Amino acid sequence: MCGIVGYIGSRGAYPILINGLKRLEYRGYDSAGVALQNGGVRIYRKTGKVARLEEFCKDKDTNGTIGIGHTRWATHGEPSDANAHPHISKYGDVVLVHNGIIENYTALALILNQCGYALDPREKTDTEILANWIEHIWHEQKKESTCTFEDAVRDSLRTVVGAYAIVVITPHDHQMIVANHGSTGLVLGIGRDEIFVGSDATPFIDYTKDVITIEDGQMAVLLEKGEYHIKNSEQKEIEPAIEKVLLTLEEIEKGAFPHFMLKEIFEQPKTIADSMRGRISLANSKVLLGGMKIHEERIARARKIVFVACGTSYYASLIGEYLIETLARIDVQVEYASEFRYRNPILGEDDVVIGISQSGETADTNEAVKLAHTKGALVLGICNVVGAMMSKINDGGTYTHAGKEIGVASTKAFTAQLTVLSLFALWMGRTRGMIDENKYQILLRELESIPASVEKVLAQDALIRDIAKKYYQSTNAIYLGRGINFPVALEGPLKLKEISYIHAEGYPAAEMKHGPIALIDENMPVIFIATEGEYLDKVKSNMNTVKSRGGKIIAIVTEGDTEISSLANVVVPVPKVSEIFSPFLTVVPLQLLAYHIAAFRGTDIDKPRNLSKSVSVE
Repeated sequence: MCGIVGYIGSRGAYPILINGLKRLEYRGYDSAGVALQNGGVRIYRKTGKVARLEEFCKDKDTNGTIGIGHTRWATHGEPSDANAHPHISKYGDVVLVHNGIIENYTALALILNQCGYALDPREKTDTEILANWIEHIWHEQKKESTCTFEDAVRDSLRTVVGAYAIVVITPHDHQMIVANHGSTGLVLGIGRDEIFVGSDATPFIDYTKDVITIEDGQMAVLLEKGEYHIKNSEQKEIEPAIEKVLLTLEEIEKGAFPHFMLKEIFEQPKTIADSMRGRISLANSKVLLGGMKIHEERIARARKIVFVACGTSYYASLIGEYLIETLARIDVQVEYASEFRYRNPILGEDDVVIGISQSGETADTNEAVKLAHTKGALVLGICNVVGAMMSKINDGGTYTHAGKEIGVASTKAFTAQLTVLSLFALWMGRTRGMIDENKYQILLRELESIPASVEKVLAQDALIRDIAKKYYQSTNAIYLGRGINFPVALEGPLKLKEISYIHAEGYPAAEMKHGPIALIDENMPVIFIATEGEYLDKVKSNMNTVKSRGGKIIAIVTEGDTEISSLANVVVPVPKVSEIFSPFLTVVPLQLLAYHIAAFRGTDIDKPRNLSKSVSVE
């Protein structure tokens, strides 16, 4: 997942590009670069974060009213100045930036080499080869007839295999071409006599909130003075809808917080409430999920439900499994999308497949969803980004309302997903007659109270920071939980690994004795989720086992607990709630613990090494 920005108009392009890249840096930060057109094209690229590129450009000529920029998450080719985008073709006629993967780049390179390009696909990235491929097609077509730059780009892409979003310029014309094929797309910001380009709207919301989405199969030619022409895959010009982006500057600024991750952790009471707003009608005793309404009957009589997801969304799906099986008494399976898509799953028209993705751009999840379609299953989606690819390839679904999540380690998106899954499970349970009216009302009211309970957990921040200060030099950690909190014991170490680079693993508490117990000594912190519930006595037994071997116990407990507090080295109390809703509260201390440990270790919390916000390529 890379970040793309572009500008064509009358302003100086460089400040717009640099500021846009800073806002897109959460999409990738291995390297960054800009290309500026002004009597030719000048390209500046630098390994590392955008700040290094900005410093590099201080004494450079950055004039020009047409420009493109890119911040990279490396897929093909190591992070380096040479592999950074934008790339320029051999003869300097084509300059482009690219998000995605060109799968047949080796074959294209072989053809180019026969024409004198001398490109070694082992040393060149797929993007470099694409730039040269477009140039080659342009040169070949001009031998036969008058060929425009637009023609060359379109015709060259016909032979390209892969998923991509590209922006292309040439020193020979004052125009910019954008194209999307099977990728996460691009958006245009339509200003007065100027056009902005972005992987999303964050680079240009200072200037305009009027946006056009470049859909799959579309290509647009952008000209000066705000003129544009968009064609679909049949080369028919279309009149696209201009929409108002709802994003605000406040959402993409850190405010008083030192990191986006901490800001987003503290936003969770609001985002959970936002994800419920308008979806619970206590007066009518209803859960309203509009994007699924048309399929209510088919969902209610489903033979089984299959979740496909990756990373944090996978762990949210595991909690969804507990919720739905408990409340609706229907078989649920949870699959890693990356594995599911390469199997021959047993699915039919009586099954429901639900893809979950924060961005709606996760390549494996979207491909798994497409596979489920071919099997005849009803396919639904849960994602956070309106208009994302996932929302366009399913039969229906529901958006979470977490707002823009910029920290690479997902926090508020996770609890927003839990909110939607809880609503879905309650609706299914009531529709299938597995929950009586009295219990239904009680659970709905309790779910509405969750944001206030999360506020109480966040009030423990100073305590959790003190715990982090004590344990931040540890090199390993084990997280243990049971039942519906077992997936939380997987999500907690993922956060710790992502931002602090400490090795951590999560297990069902009972599995500790089947191997991991060998790791426990006086240097091993063991984090237990030990709130009130069906498995609490079993968890106590596991804690005694760890304590007898010298392990350091950090326990998440229910307020008022005394017995577990006597076993643990330190406890974090959370409010008492029904067990099925406890993950909303138990995950928050683990998010804060990971954050503060990473802060003490001095890592780059919002942009952890090697990671990107969404894995939009394989």
